[in-house]
Amino acid sequence: MLDFAIFAVTFLLALVGAVLYLYPASRQASGIPGLPPTEEKDGNLLDIVNSGSLHEFLANLHERYGPVVSFWFGRRLVVSLGSIDVLKQHFNPNKAPDPFETMLKSLLGYQSGGGSVGEDHVRRRRRGEAVTAALHSNFPLLLQLSEELLDKWLSYPETQHIPLSQHMLSFALKFVTRMVLGSTFEDEQEVIRFQKIHGTVWSEIGKGFLDGSLDKNTTRKKQYQEALMQLESILKKIIKEGKGGNFSQHTFIDSLAQGNLNEQQILEDSVVFSLVSCIITARLCTWAIHFLTMSGDVQKKLHKEIEQVLGKDPITSEKIEQLRYCRQVLCETVRTAKLTPVSARLQDIEGKVGPFVIPKETLVLYALGVVLQDPSTWPSPHKFDPDRFADEPVMKVFSSLGFSGTWECPELRFAYMVTTVLVSVLLKRLHLLAVEGQIFEMKYELVTSSREEAWITVSKRH
Repeated sequence: MLDFAIFAVTFLLALVGAVLYLYPASRQASGIPGLPPTEEKDGNLLDIVNSGSLHEFLANLHERYGPVVSFWFGRRLVVSLGSIDVLKQHFNPNKAPDPFETMLKSLLGYQSGGGSVGEDHVRRRRRGEAVTAALHSNFPLLLQLSEELLDKWLSYPETQHIPLSQHMLSFALKFVTRMVLGSTFEDEQEVIRFQKIHGTVWSEIGKGFLDGSLDKNTTRKKQYQEALMQLESILKKIIKEGKGGNFSQHTFIDSLAQGNLNEQQILEDSVVFSLVSCIITARLCTWAIHFLTMSGDVQKKLHKEIEQVLGKDPITSEKIEQLRYCRQVLCETVRTAKLTPVSARLQDIEGKVGPFVIPKETLVLYALGVVLQDPSTWPSPHKFDPDRFADEPVMKVFSSLGFSGTWECPELRFAYMVTTVLVSVLLKRLHLLAVEGQIFEMKYELVTSSREEAWITVSKRH
């Protein structure tokens, strides 16, 4: 993944916690506007908690003080960048490792990186190649699972409320487990078992490291550690056996094993991909379908494109590239939902953004959620408008943030393809409809979700 990849409060605390007492920290914010520490020990942690999320805290901070702001976590200065211009000044893809992968592996207790910049780049490239190969091999399975979900929804009466988030997570887990782990997970009970393990690990990454509560609750910490061990055990067994499936089903683990990685590297990359791809795919599917239910014109235009490109034939991997408006819909979904609202990196050496000097060892946040709603970059930013991505300059800005193009991370690329297939299958046969009177609020964590279940109804196309 990229510098402009996923990050949340959990990683802010994890990264700061790793360096908080290792370096002498000045209380001088180098003239950068922002908040002084509310408390000597915790800095502005209480302000973050009272704001509801790190994203909401940063949105308020940038609105008050501008594109470059500062605050404190404990005794550590934190600088946040909240505009395209200042992000471009700070971003250097050739020197910084992937912050999401680095910090997630740190939380999981893995040795992130460890090689030269070139070696780490090769490893990330091989992970991307493994995703592409496994997707290509498992495309028929993806189509099958999408059609199974379609049949399930077709069987419902038109008045039945469908729990969208729940169905999308189940769909994503079914495909990811089969694509990563192979035929072992054809058994529905194995998928359910994996879902419980995955849920325990991910929920603690999303909340348990937020305020140190995991360390204070021995029962929760034990459950988390046991779940992580179970996840690793499942993957180790498949890696050791040297098979993720049969000859006709080439898996993600098979591809990694062919990339000259050792077993520990394969394990780490498989754990990270299994955790991240499930959540990003489930959330992207959820948000895309939700926004389509809220915009009849967009849904109608997308259905027309699907009919023109596919006709009566099923979607193929080759035809996906022709669904240009569908890609615009997904890009606008990522933007409007602020799917991954914050990223970060540690300032290795003293740097400068505009007139402001950023001291060495400062944690620098990329306030992506703020940037994605900046009206100077995105006119009518709160409007769901896929047509904005028909303009090449707009797409270039989006790509520079790591959400598309060359710097697009493998997990997001995976989610784009899976969501495209699912949406094309559903829209061929169904109208997707909103439930009237539903209150829909965003919950900003590691990946943005709905605060409550997202309910929809469907009706058959005639």
